[in-house]
Amino acid sequence: MKTLNKALISAFILSSLLASNETISATSANDFTIAASHLSLAEGVLLGDLQKLDPKKKPSENFDLLDWSLTLPTDLNKDKKADTVYEKPLSEGFELKPLFYTADDGGMVFACPNVGAKTSSNTKYARTELREMLRRGNTRMKTQGITGNNWVLSSAHGSDRKNAGAVEGSLEATLAVNRVSTTGDEKMVGRVIIGQIHGTDDEPIRLYYRKLPNNTKGSVYFAHEINGGDDEWIDLVGSRSHTLPDPQDGIELNEKFSYKITVENDVLFVTLIRQGKENVTKHFDMSNSGYSSSDQYMYFKAGVYNQNNGGTPKDYVQATFYHLDNQH
Repeated sequence: MKTLNKALISAFILSSLLASNETISATSANDFTIAASHLSLAEGVLLGDLQKLDPKKKPSENFDLLDWSLTLPTDLNKDKKADTVYEKPLSEGFELKPLFYTADDGGMVFACPNVGAKTSSNTKYARTELREMLRRGNTRMKTQGITGNNWVLSSAHGSDRKNAGAVEGSLEATLAVNRVSTTGDEKMVGRVIIGQIHGTDDEPIRLYYRKLPNNTKGSVYFAHEINGGDDEWIDLVGSRSHTLPDPQDGIELNEKFSYKITVENDVLFVTLIRQGKENVTKHFDMSNSGYSSSDQYMYFKAGVYNQNNGGTPKDYVQATFYHLDNQH
C-alpha cells in the first residue's frame, strides 16, 4: 500500500466504498487520504511497542500521561462528584489499586465497579477513565470551552480554530478487556466504553466492547451521537444486541486488540485491529452532526466507562492498556 501514489489510493478506496454501498462525503478529496491512512495500517498487527513496558514502573513511567487527567469512581472529599487526578500528579507516579495501576505484564490497568461516584447528576454510570488535557499541566488555561485545552473540527469558525489547542486529530490504543459486568439488567450486562470523543455536551463517538455472560467472545461497535439528537450505531465486530449468540470473529476477554480513531475534514474514521486478522474500518460523515458550531469543543477519552449501574456490589469491569497515543 505504501508504494501506491495518492491517486491510485483514492481510486481504490472510492471503488471499495461504492462496492460496499457506504455513504461517502463529496465535500473534500482529503477524506480519501485519511481513509487510506487507516486502511494502510498493517493488517493484523497491533499498534505500539509492547516490549518496552516495565511491570516495575508506575503507569506514568510507561505512558506519557502529562496531557491526561484521570476520573475515578470514588468520592474521597465527599462533594458528591467523582474524584479527578489532574495532569501533574497523574504524570508523577499516581496509582491507586485496584482501580488504576501497572499490571504484571507492564500494561496500564483501569477497573471500575458497577456502582460508584459519577461525574455529574446527569451521568448514569461510573468510570475509571482518562480525559485528554492538551494544556499539559498549565493550570492557567481553562479546562472547558474553546481553549488551548481542547480541539475543534476543521469546519469550525476561524476564530475557534485559532483559539483551540488543535484542529481535529487521532487516538490509537492497544488493550485487552479483562472483565465485564455479569450481573444486573440484561440490557446493561457486559457493556463497557473503551474510547471516546467527547463534545461540549454530546459524544461524536463512544467505542464499546460487549460480551454477554453465556458467550465466549465479545462485540465491538460504536455510537455517533448527533449533537442534541439521537445516536447512530455502527458495528465493527458483532453487534450491541443483548440477545446475540457468540459473534462470529468476536474478541475474547484478555485478547489484545487495537483501535484507531481519526477525525479530519469532519469525517470520523474508526479502525479495529486484531492480531493475525484483517482490519475493520468504518467511517461516519459528521458534517451534518452539529459539531462545528461556535460552542462545540472536543477531547479524547480512554479507559473503562462502565455501562452497567446495577447488579451485585462486587461486580466490575476492567481493561489493560498497552499502547495509548493521541495526535493532533
